[in-house]
Amino acid sequence: MTGAGDLWASLPVPVIIIGPDDDIVDINSAAEGFFNSSVKTMKGMPLWDELAVDAPLEDSLARARKNGTPLFVNDVDVGHGQRAPLQCALQIAPLIGAPDHMVLMISPRELSGRMTQNHSVKSAAKSAIGMAEMLAHEIKNPLAGITGAAQLLSMNLKPEDLELTDLIVEEGRRIVKLLEQVEQFGNLSPPDLKPVNIHDVLDRARRSALLGFGANMRIIEDYDPSLPLAYGDPDQLLQVVLNLVKNASEAAGDAGGTIRLHSYFEHSYRLRRADGSGQSLPLQIEIIDDGPGLPEAISADIFDPFVSGKENGTGLGLALVSKIISDHGGWISVTSVPGKTVFRLSLPRAPKSALVNSDPAPTDQPED
Repeated sequence: MTGAGDLWASLPVPVIIIGPDDDIVDINSAAEGFFNSSVKTMKGMPLWDELAVDAPLEDSLARARKNGTPLFVNDVDVGHGQRAPLQCALQIAPLIGAPDHMVLMISPRELSGRMTQNHSVKSAAKSAIGMAEMLAHEIKNPLAGITGAAQLLSMNLKPEDLELTDLIVEEGRRIVKLLEQVEQFGNLSPPDLKPVNIHDVLDRARRSALLGFGANMRIIEDYDPSLPLAYGDPDQLLQVVLNLVKNASEAAGDAGGTIRLHSYFEHSYRLRRADGSGQSLPLQIEIIDDGPGLPEAISADIFDPFVSGKENGTGLGLALVSKIISDHGGWISVTSVPGKTVFRLSLPRAPKSALVNSDPAPTDQPED
């Protein structure tokens, strides 16, 4: 028979036991991942110094403790330290057998709340891309003819008359580039999954950015050196990070700014699908910039195809990023306010079976 200690350790969401003075008496394994800190460190700490909740709960907790009644709070932002807050539901109840002690359960809703939306986005994307691919096939041939004809005409024109033919050629090339992005988004090839050191991917993206589009940016590495290997396609993951870093660089403009590449392990982060199955996504990568932030009008739909905050944007870059991460069984989210935008990638770790013929992961990696 499973003991109480096993049940406590097996709970999939963060749970905190609160003492009479609102100090932390104990936390489970999922809460250790949530706080990114050990039980030993958290014991005795004031709860409200460690937990940031976007709602006034101190008085409500005191009343629930006094009356011996449970307390339920839905859809509040809950965070800790430097991590971006998650929308959660909180359940608080008296701890039987321990007077004035309370149990706090934190249920993140970020994943489950967006699953239906994500499914709708994928369906809409398939329809949009199917039509776009058909149009691309029909457009490319006549477009090549138009561009070629313009180039031939330019050979017999005076220099002052070349502006119009140059415009035709330039716009033709721009349309071809757009069509290639559409075709890339419609690519249904699955990722070549293998154990990946995510820090190698981040470093390749950083070096590439500093030599090109991000030359005016300061890119900071903030890595957890004990992070285990991810399970993904290194080339596709590089494409994701490069896209996000490029967006941050373009948003900063000529003035430049700072991008922080942050990695950490969060044991409690899980994706629960509509069929009831779950996927652990403990590897967290954040691309954080200090730019102007996302336009409020499109922030909720930023991963939808053809939604863009750029003046001449196609709206396919972030949709492609979302598609790649989804194909990896992972999750992408964003929080944005002026001065701080955080794109967060949540990925699965490499299974033991995939590590047999690969380089060993760090020996001090977190345990499941």
